[in-house]
Amino acid sequence: MLDLFLDGFWLGEGTRDLINNLLIVAMDQTSYERCEFLRLHCYKLETEGVDFMGEKLYMSEDFIKMMWRRTIFLRDVLKRGYNFIFTDIDVLWLRNPFQHLNLQQNLDMQISTDKFRGNPWSESHRINTGFYMIQSNNKTIALFDRWYALKDRAKGLKEQDVLQIMIQKGFLRKLGMRVKFLDTIYFSGFCQDSRDVRAVATVHANCCRGIAAKLVDLTAVVHDWKRYKSSSADETSIFRWSKHDACRRSWKQNTPLALHNWQKN
Repeated sequence: MLDLFLDGFWLGEGTRDLINNLLIVAMDQTSYERCEFLRLHCYKLETEGVDFMGEKLYMSEDFIKMMWRRTIFLRDVLKRGYNFIFTDIDVLWLRNPFQHLNLQQNLDMQISTDKFRGNPWSESHRINTGFYMIQSNNKTIALFDRWYALKDRAKGLKEQDVLQIMIQKGFLRKLGMRVKFLDTIYFSGFCQDSRDVRAVATVHANCCRGIAAKLVDLTAVVHDWKRYKSSSADETSIFRWSKHDACRRSWKQNTPLALHNWQKN
């Protein structure tokens, strides 16, 4: 998956130089060694008593543990005073996303959505924590503190589900946070394709269960991108993304049900 992720930067528009600003956080030794071999900026995130080697199937117990471990790591980054963009490795960067992000400090967070509903300030969006930009300040640190504190009351829920519930309960407003929900025209995914290949910046393999399916359908996105780059203006006007068939089929496996009792507290 790392090699495919890097392909996006090499093939994208205005993205190659961004590789120098990437910090790859590896969850296991094999991933870390691959990162080191590619001479990237690498950090191995270790968790005592937990082995994150190999694929962690979506919503499995180990998958949920891994997501929460990621959350506490990112909180520590914020506490060190760093602003950052977080991106999952199954997000292809096809254009420099900064042209579609607000770089001023008047926004605390800008987060991707599974489906964009038209109003970038509406808290009704279904968020996706696979891509977001965040400022380090007292409000965002307080958000992450509260977010992680809910982990033990959220059995069977991944961190994204918990943040979604916090938003629905008005926690962002209580903190006085300004949060923008990103348009899928620019920050798209398999849940909702970008309607304009001439504008899209990132493509996320969301709404997909399993690395094998993600690899198949993200590879198709790379082929789509190459086809677009070599097409004429007339061909671009009728461009269509390939169907995400592997990801669609991946959901035929049973997924554990999440427990939501804690929401009532």
